[in-house]
Amino acid sequence: MAKGKKKKPSGGDYGYNRQARFRYELLDRLECGIVLTGTEVKSLRTHGCMMGDAYVDVRREELWLQNLRIEPYAPAALNNHLPDKPRKLLAHRREIDRLLGQTTTNGLTLVPTRIYPKDRRIKVEIALARGKNVADKRQDMKARDMDREMQRALRERSR
Repeated sequence: MAKGKKKKPSGGDYGYNRQARFRYELLDRLECGIVLTGTEVKSLRTHGCMMGDAYVDVRREELWLQNLRIEPYAPAALNNHLPDKPRKLLAHRREIDRLLGQTTTNGLTLVPTRIYPKDRRIKVEIALARGKNVADKRQDMKARDMDREMQRALRERSR
């Protein structure tokens, strides 16, 4: 039996949050810029990043990306960056106000879903998300298993 392949990020993505779709129901998406230093950009391009427990925090009407791990860039020994430092996200004021209103009134959270290059800049896609409970997760797994069984049956039938 062949091993199942992991879902890889699309072609040019530097990072993809696979847990976001499992843990949360993603409602609305927004593309933001990110403030990075030179060693962070070089490390992203070579190694990518880990977004497992990353989240977006709103402090003083600014968006901050927390728990995003970008490994240190080995050739830059002295002028390297801290791997887990908070990083500022760039968005328009009206978008930040809208997101802040949604998170405070509706109890939603902001979750980064992917990091990718766009026109020589690095962008972060964040999503407004509502946490799933155990029953929702089970229902999603059940639907995914049923789809997999249906595809398997169609392949067997076409042989």
